[in-house]
Amino acid sequence: MSAGLRSTRAARGWSQERLVREIEQYARRNVTEVASTASLRVYVSEWENGKRTLSDRYAGILRKLLGVTDAELRGDVPAPVVAAVDGYDELLSRIDAAGSVGESMVKAFNDQTELLRTMDRQRGAAGLVDQMTGHLAALEDALNFAVLPTARRPVALALAGASTLAAWQAIDSGAVERAWRHYELAKRAARDAEAPMYLAHAMAEQAYVLCEAGRPALGIDLVRDARCTVGQSASARLRAWLYAAEAEMCAYAGMPDDSRRALDAALAAIPPGPEDRDPDMLSIFLNGTHLARWQGNVLAMLGDGDAVTSLYRALEDMDPSFVRARAGLHTDLAQAHLTRAEYDDAHTHLRQARLLASRTGSVRQRRRIDMLSARL
Repeated sequence: MSAGLRSTRAARGWSQERLVREIEQYARRNVTEVASTASLRVYVSEWENGKRTLSDRYAGILRKLLGVTDAELRGDVPAPVVAAVDGYDELLSRIDAAGSVGESMVKAFNDQTELLRTMDRQRGAAGLVDQMTGHLAALEDALNFAVLPTARRPVALALAGASTLAAWQAIDSGAVERAWRHYELAKRAARDAEAPMYLAHAMAEQAYVLCEAGRPALGIDLVRDARCTVGQSASARLRAWLYAAEAEMCAYAGMPDDSRRALDAALAAIPPGPEDRDPDMLSIFLNGTHLARWQGNVLAMLGDGDAVTSLYRALEDMDPSFVRARAGLHTDLAQAHLTRAEYDDAHTHLRQARLLASRTGSVRQRRRIDMLSARL
């Protein structure tokens, strides 16, 4: 348990003292009682040193603050569930329950995913771990015991969308192994649902894990394989998204020509107009404004001074409710200004990015901000 709490706290760049303050602020916001400041300092030290057992109440607070699952926080490995030998009645009961999942229940699952997506983009992923874990468990349970394809496909499709969202939240929280497992679940669910667009999206997002782990060439191969997987069945918005993802990874890998070709393909594929949701795949948010931000990010990575123009245009048009995306945009602007040796402007945007990243608890954005701050 000690290593779990210590590592997740360190991933956020928090000291033990900062964690104590966060616990106290959480208690004030939620009108709940916690120990005194002096006692909390002792508790945190003893939790991390394995000298004190973490109670369920404090574990619930820490999961929301740090954006981790209970197993990650405690360093536990869940014990396998062993079914009773004579458990046929229970099995049939669960099969019957899964078979009764109709359109209204699937809609409820999808509505819950949409609510979690909205909360994520406005408040960040850290406080949603428990809700997302329960949501995925309910979807997996419904799918595991659904027998016929007509019952399995709609549940599998809902699970593919939810687990891809959960994976991106895990990346944002710095839990890369959890992210990888969620993407594998998303791919299995998409195959079960016979939904190549969802499969391609999960593959391409999973490529980010490889890219950020220092294997960008393998990430590029995976996102290109995703494009081949979906083929002509991809919507125009998804095609643009896949090309933009490839452009970003090629820029990261130091392949400027490939990056610019992919970026041009994305700009050519994006549908006109302000609409950003793909009616065939609600996991995709992309329109001309979003793509301008993405273009600026790629150009900044390539050291192109024109990145600033695209990024300021995107900042002006961006929906203010996309808090995490705004943090990323300010980080991109800082990088673009650094490329042009405009250090005061870079510092201004880094400060704004840090404030927004703190609001959402984004470990991923904080790493980028720290890296760029070191160059000032």
